[in-house]
Amino acid sequence: MTSQLDFFAAAVLPASTKVAKPQAVGGRGQGGFGSDDEAMACHLEATGNYRILRRLPPRSAVENARPEFPRRGVILDTETTGLNHRSNEIIEIGVIAFNFNDAGEIGDVTGVYGGLQQPTVPIPAEITRLTGITDNMVAGQVIDVTRLKSLIEPADLIIAHNAGFDRPFCEAFSPIFAHKAWACSVSEIDWSARGFEGSKLGYLIGQSGYFHDGHRAVDDCFALLEVLGRTRSASVATPFAELYRASQQSRVRIYAENSPFDMKDHLKARGYRWSDGSDGRPKSWWVELPEAALDEELHFLRAEIYRWDADPPVKYLTAFDRFRAV
Repeated sequence: MTSQLDFFAAAVLPASTKVAKPQAVGGRGQGGFGSDDEAMACHLEATGNYRILRRLPPRSAVENARPEFPRRGVILDTETTGLNHRSNEIIEIGVIAFNFNDAGEIGDVTGVYGGLQQPTVPIPAEITRLTGITDNMVAGQVIDVTRLKSLIEPADLIIAHNAGFDRPFCEAFSPIFAHKAWACSVSEIDWSARGFEGSKLGYLIGQSGYFHDGHRAVDDCFALLEVLGRTRSASVATPFAELYRASQQSRVRIYAENSPFDMKDHLKARGYRWSDGSDGRPKSWWVELPEAALDEELHFLRAEIYRWDADPPVKYLTAFDRFRAV
């Protein structure tokens, strides 16, 4: 970002071009482009020809959190040696603790922890390429579980940007993560309805007008916190308020066991996914829905898939159960 602004600052305008001199922002400099990056960014944006991404500054942790935000939340991110929580390991964990209220309004950051851990095997080259974490960086490093416990134990809700990935790894790492309520900021927020083109954190940050140092755990946590707490013009509630409401709702997972083979395309078109049974789930097509949609979905299965009064298995899920490894 700095290099881009420096480039524009150094450009020579044609003699016939007149540019209004912007006012200084925040008291920095004397108002000229060379002395005030923010004024220059505002000028470029005002032309309608540029979109400026600003570096996302992390919030500072406070010692005395505001009491009007009595709930405690944690945003968590992990970097691992692979995708399988049974055979791969956590090499970095980042945690940001914050408080919030029942309306889903975010208050203060109350604690931050980031730690590296040396795995039992060398870090694969692809993981180093993605995360920037090398074997030298983790050599002799151990994640401070005591510090983690002090942040995780009081939490009413743990949020991860793909909780189906992070929760199994965390529970395999330490029992402090078990029996906690989890929420997923990918699957439990309708980002497209909020005008975003995707749910990847990079998209969310970029379309919010910011950039950050991605793929390091604490940096990603701070970035997610800011996205969750900000609204766009067409939105009424923050993404975090939507996420918090979703975490309080019970959901059901329906397994269409023994469904006719020739009905698989109908199930897939309705959003069902196939489980081959290797992860402990029944070998069947399955879907997860709000509990309020259960009766309607059972009617669909009985009338259009089985065509008899079938009774497919149903599992009820809360935030304490969801995203857990089977």
